[in-house]
Amino acid sequence: MVAMTGSPPALRLWAGTGVELEYMIVDAETLEVRPIADRLIQQATGRIQSDVDRGGMAWSNELVLHLIELKTNGPVPQLTGLATLFHGEIREINGQLEQFGARLMPSGMHPWMDPKRDARLWPHEYAEVYQTYDRIFGCHSHGYANLQSMHLNLSFADDPEFGRLHAATRVLLPLLPAIAASSPFIEGRHPGWLDHRLEVYRHNADRIPAIAGRVIPEPVFSRAAYQREILDVIYQAISPFDPTGSLQDEFLNARGAIARFSRGSLELRLMDVQECPKADLALAQLVVTVLQLLTGEQWSSLADLQGAPSVPLEQVLDKTARQADAAILVEPELLRLFGWPGSLPCTAGELWQHLVRTALATSTLDPESTSALELILRQGPLARRLLKAAGSAPDRDRLRSVYRRLCECLAENRLFDSGAAG
Repeated sequence: MVAMTGSPPALRLWAGTGVELEYMIVDAETLEVRPIADRLIQQATGRIQSDVDRGGMAWSNELVLHLIELKTNGPVPQLTGLATLFHGEIREINGQLEQFGARLMPSGMHPWMDPKRDARLWPHEYAEVYQTYDRIFGCHSHGYANLQSMHLNLSFADDPEFGRLHAATRVLLPLLPAIAASSPFIEGRHPGWLDHRLEVYRHNADRIPAIAGRVIPEPVFSRAAYQREILDVIYQAISPFDPTGSLQDEFLNARGAIARFSRGSLELRLMDVQECPKADLALAQLVVTVLQLLTGEQWSSLADLQGAPSVPLEQVLDKTARQADAAILVEPELLRLFGWPGSLPCTAGELWQHLVRTALATSTLDPESTSALELILRQGPLARRLLKAAGSAPDRDRLRSVYRRLCECLAENRLFDSGAAG
């Protein structure tokens, strides 16, 4: 969340990708959240610090003490093999957590935590930033304390590359919950959303609506326009609440994709974290491939992408957040951008089948990712599989049993199969 220092050399479009995965720390038996990220880092390094350098990988703290982020240590030229590296870090952290009687748990939200009771903010380095957020927005809420996502950081070097990437990303964002939703439960119940993380995320800054906007970014395609129409508007809106300016930085922007000009990257923040790195990296490879096809004008021109109006994109995002792959798409202007070959209406799941077929025909996805995508397309996103396993009105014991299986999937780097016994 905090600002990065320094300006690394700009990488060209598609020359580098950074991946970040967030996980919650929970009790190994009860699965209640455990606010011990600082103790985990201290045990691993000998001192409490915000970032842990692990060579090609890194760990970092987040706003709350029950959350730990694993990430590539900077951009990498390709995603192949990263699932194994992330799994190695998960095994290391789970090993460290054993002495605390704790473990890592995946998915976009903890299914029953009470953030007012359970959330504790990170009290160490950068604590003043987190305290400012808490003072303005109240961080003991699901929208700050109970959401875990995968972030993809996609490189760009100049305005033309940014404009092309931002245009492609805007039109893809509304489709992401259809394959990445993993948060069907909140406070022990299923309220009807398959991606409830997105629902609480987009309302966590309602006090200052400019911060998240409409989640789908505005159609701006140059650094100057982005500064003028998005960042300056956010900074002006926050200034009465933040007189020292500690929050007036790119990280304050909470749209589904945010430009990080200081890093030369566009950060996609809309995908729930999955049950294991194998699933996350399969989705990451798919998303990158589809964006490459869009920026390469596989189905539609750059002018058509940049001309996509915001309202239909926002409407589709609302539908996929609720229904994921079962969302009914009736927006011809959106479907044309992806070269949809069938009739209308179609489901978001059917559109993703088309996109996966095209991706497999035009690029090389590793066999593990292909296998993971086949299961996701066949059984639905993780949220649907969790709902099938737990039922729509599970008691606490049933939820605990299902999420214990989910923890094992993370520990073993395997997908959650809703048809398996358990």
